Amino acid sequence: MLSVVSIGNSVQTYLTTSYTRRVYSAPDTTVTPLHARTFGVYTALAAIIRLYAAYNINDASMYQLAVWTYVVALGHFYSEWLVFRTARFGGGLVGPLVISMTSLVWMVLQWSSYVR
Repeated sequence: MLSVVSIGNSVQTYLTTSYTRRVYSAPDTTVTPLHARTFGVYTALAAIIRLYAAYNINDASMYQLAVWTYVVALGHFYSEWLVFRTARFGGGLVGPLVISMTSLVWMVLQWSSYVR
């Protein structure tokens, strides 16, 4: 389900920068249409990997790739918040942080239930 929502999010980055501006909302941070579309391309790629992993849940390689998409997302959002200071902790950032952290922890804990 998250993959489908992510594809929708990717599409909206080509239509508007409003959601991307909610995530990267720190003062003096400029979100351009190019930045929004780049974010959308990454989101689409991650969604495709996660969708393939969902349909091939017992395949260790696919499962690992899906886990890595959450590691990269989590690292990105945390670094934009804590290192680069382009994101502020709030409504636009909380969702991606909670989803990526929860998904990552869940997938690691459930590894032995799915991967053969």
